[in-house]
Amino acid sequence: MIHPAAAALEYHLALYRRTWRGTFFVPFVLPVLFLLSIGRGVGGYIDGHAGLGVSYLDYIAPGLLASTALQVGIGEGTYMVFGAFNWSRTYHMMRASPLRTVDILAGHLAFSLLRVTMSATAFVVVMTMFGTMRSATAVLALPAAVLVGFSCTAFMFAFSAVIDSDNMFAVVLRLAMVPMTLFAGVFFPVSAMPVAARALAYVSPLWHGVELCRAATLGRATAWGAPVHAGYLMIWIVGGFLVANRAFARKLTD
Repeated sequence: MIHPAAAALEYHLALYRRTWRGTFFVPFVLPVLFLLSIGRGVGGYIDGHAGLGVSYLDYIAPGLLASTALQVGIGEGTYMVFGAFNWSRTYHMMRASPLRTVDILAGHLAFSLLRVTMSATAFVVVMTMFGTMRSATAVLALPAAVLVGFSCTAFMFAFSAVIDSDNMFAVVLRLAMVPMTLFAGVFFPVSAMPVAARALAYVSPLWHGVELCRAATLGRATAWGAPVHAGYLMIWIVGGFLVANRAFARKLTD
């Protein structure tokens, strides 16, 4: 017997089968542009002066992998979720079926996990073409990217369930996503920042994901140890699911 959450996932897969062609090439094009413009372009001015121990391309590639995965994960929890509540009312129709709230949420989150995995895989393929996979452990960069990419997705689901206007997504972009991308070790070492800013970076799930991805591709130890970083990201995932389940239950019983 098929699990109810799998039925919800099947709906999103059926919908995606109609639209996947419009999104197939973007996950490959963006990494190429990032690595060419920042990795090699900006890196040409930085190499030999930053004291990173590796080329700037090799340094920034795993950081961009983690940040791109996170952006995809957050994006999956925005308009599709808000629209399913307020425009198409897809969730309400699902709730009128035997599906429980937790099934609706789990099914959609499973689809989001698939989207994060697909984007991260495309980025890893491009990184391999650019020669930035410098270690035998580089294969671990993919699960690390998926982990950080999915860390904020459920929290974004919860946020989309409680807001009244999609204009609020701009707040997330400006106050959360952009600062995390700029100050979580993607473009330069966190150790170069003031102590207060460094503490905020440590709280960010992105920094932990960057550490895991960079350790995998460069074959070096992480700042706090891989189990600590992975465990911290799992706390975000589990906590987000609990918060989102509560927010969905409230929204679908109003």
